[in-house]
Amino acid sequence: MLAWRDRLSTRGDVQAFDYPYMRAGRKTPDRLPALLEAHRTALAEARLRAGGPVYLIGKSMGGRIGCHLALEEEVAGVICLGYPLQSGSTGALRDQVLLALKRPILFVQGTRDPLCPLDQLASVRARMTAPSKLLVVEGGNHSLEISAKQRKATGETQSIVDARVLAAIGTFAEGCQDDR
Repeated sequence: MLAWRDRLSTRGDVQAFDYPYMRAGRKTPDRLPALLEAHRTALAEARLRAGGPVYLIGKSMGGRIGCHLALEEEVAGVICLGYPLQSGSTGALRDQVLLALKRPILFVQGTRDPLCPLDQLASVRARMTAPSKLLVVEGGNHSLEISAKQRKATGETQSIVDARVLAAIGTFAEGCQDDR
């Protein structure tokens, strides 16, 4: 996430934060209310510094919690890098928050992400009322890292893929502004 924070800071102000369990050095995430409160505090701090619209962006669980927060808070949009559509422990589908969402959302998903099969995401997106966009990272895993096989087959580097993701985020944000 530090690398993404640095990349995103080229497009605007970025407010990064750690959840309480991370600051405490625990591996098990806090329950949803504590995660939401930490996210809400970071959003409030970001709003104090923001000179324009505020977007919630998160990797994996951070994106999911951002979606939950967007149900309660006014934001311009939500960007999810590797959305965990399926629970890693039970395989349960985590679509309820997406179906309730009203804010525009951009999903950035790797084709090798076991937590978000693209066919399942397509089915969920078809039922969503919020405007949604999808950028597929061919050969990307849950962290959007492309495989050596993919790099060899396409001649692309991870840096090229990351730049394409950053450009898509910029296009999404500009589109959200156009829709206002």
